[in-house]
Amino acid sequence: MMADDYDTREIWRPLVFRLHENAPAVVREVLLERGWTEFDKEEQDDADWNLYWRNSPFRMTDHHSIKPWQRLNHYPEAVRITRKDYLARHLKRMRGSYGSALYEFSPVAFIMPNDYIKFLSEYSKEGQSVGRRSSYWICKPVGLSRGRGILIFQDIKDLVYDCTVIVQKYISNPLLISGYKLDLRLYVCVTSFCPLTIYTYEEGLVRFATEKFDLGSLDNVYAHLTNTSINKYGASYEKYKEGIGCGSKWTFSKFRSYLQIFGVDDMLLWQKINNIVILTLLAVTPLPVASNCFELFGFDILIDEKFKPWLLEVNYNPALRLDCSTDDTVKRKLLHDIVELLNYRQIDAFRQNQVARTKAGRRRVPWSAAGESATREAPGLLTCQKVAKCISASSVQPALQAARGSTGKVATLSKKTAKAYPRKTLTSQMRERMNMPKPPSPEKAEAKNKQLQGAGYSPHKSDQLNHWLPTPDFCKCKLTTRPYFLSDKDQRPIPRVGDFVLIFPFNEAAFQASKDGTDVKSIIKEINKLVSKQLPSKEQNTKKRVGCLTSV
Repeated sequence: MMADDYDTREIWRPLVFRLHENAPAVVREVLLERGWTEFDKEEQDDADWNLYWRNSPFRMTDHHSIKPWQRLNHYPEAVRITRKDYLARHLKRMRGSYGSALYEFSPVAFIMPNDYIKFLSEYSKEGQSVGRRSSYWICKPVGLSRGRGILIFQDIKDLVYDCTVIVQKYISNPLLISGYKLDLRLYVCVTSFCPLTIYTYEEGLVRFATEKFDLGSLDNVYAHLTNTSINKYGASYEKYKEGIGCGSKWTFSKFRSYLQIFGVDDMLLWQKINNIVILTLLAVTPLPVASNCFELFGFDILIDEKFKPWLLEVNYNPALRLDCSTDDTVKRKLLHDIVELLNYRQIDAFRQNQVARTKAGRRRVPWSAAGESATREAPGLLTCQKVAKCISASSVQPALQAARGSTGKVATLSKKTAKAYPRKTLTSQMRERMNMPKPPSPEKAEAKNKQLQGAGYSPHKSDQLNHWLPTPDFCKCKLTTRPYFLSDKDQRPIPRVGDFVLIFPFNEAAFQASKDGTDVKSIIKEINKLVSKQLPSKEQNTKKRVGCLTSV
């Protein structure tokens, strides 16, 4: 009966994305490829969208007024760890509270000019140490990115700055491949800070300097910095570099293969990197409570010659420009998997209809089962193939052509893409339609609203709507909108979605410690247990293998 009450054309409505100015072009391309349509503020209601993507933070009023079918690509106050000075303060506090042994993954930072006396004392102490070679230091402006304004020095006389900067010990013994310095750009998606839910992306970017590492030329940015925004202007960028190739990037997959050739077991390395990510994000909890948003961070990790990972910085809005084919391989799939991680439901495509139904109460829609990848079939999941049915190829292709700026680059979804987003069976489609709530008649809805309003009722406070209502005490309020990232089966985060792998919570104790406010102390205990399980013999064997690698 319910299935007959629904117009099938309405069921196949596409999802809608909204982009702020300067949003990466590839975001538009990917969403159009998936059958989404772009928000038109002239034609659509202000709430008639499902995903809002922008480079700058949202206003708190945007978070207050979020609807159940919407997602925002920023979490409130995520900048707490993406500004270099803020990150330095948080890590310093955690180091004091939980010990330097756990938080030794980042060199001690001095925030100038306030810490100049402290830095001078440390610099003098280093110079007076007998038998130790002089240290190298790196100076970074706190408000700049992409390698701008960075200075590497050994003599304090060379330290010059005209804005707030941080000064740290320069890691002068990095892991080199064929003489070239490298670092890792790791993508981390936080779907919630309460409960803390962290995913890392298995694929990522290995970024190389384009000239060989040389401590004798500290002013050579092409030898010491790995930022593509700098190296792509270097004379060696396009040239073939022995052991590296052209350009300056590898994928994580290629890096792993390279390590395996030399017999290096990198499992311990990735475990340590995951620990760094968790410990860093714990340093900024709690953040203001907010529903239906997420944050994509870019963690920059340097590996030294002893195979120890170091946190360099955390990036807000990690670059999604496609500078080379490696970028295209990694970032396009990354965005597809982010959309899957957002776990949209078929009912989310209704938007305006959903608003009308909530006045009389809306039944909750089932969430996906635990452990189901978004590329697998899940009841109610709005997949790329399903949405594509409601949009003809002739309507999607011109939009893709406009997004990419070239008709030659546009192509319909390949068979490979189609396999990644399988079509549902007729049985599952009929089940979804039958489970759809029947919209009540306007007369009944109006009568119910009048009855409830007399008791101080507001549609936004409805239990059926489960919509989060902001309160003045924003940081302490609890969410009433059901988190989109939890499975229906056991109310836990889905362990894997595409190439996104859940790294926190990593066990039951960590999950319980993060449910109602984050119990940092208990989580730290669980992390210490994990660290203690790492076998010294295995680490020693890895170091021997790395020694062979660095001698090449």
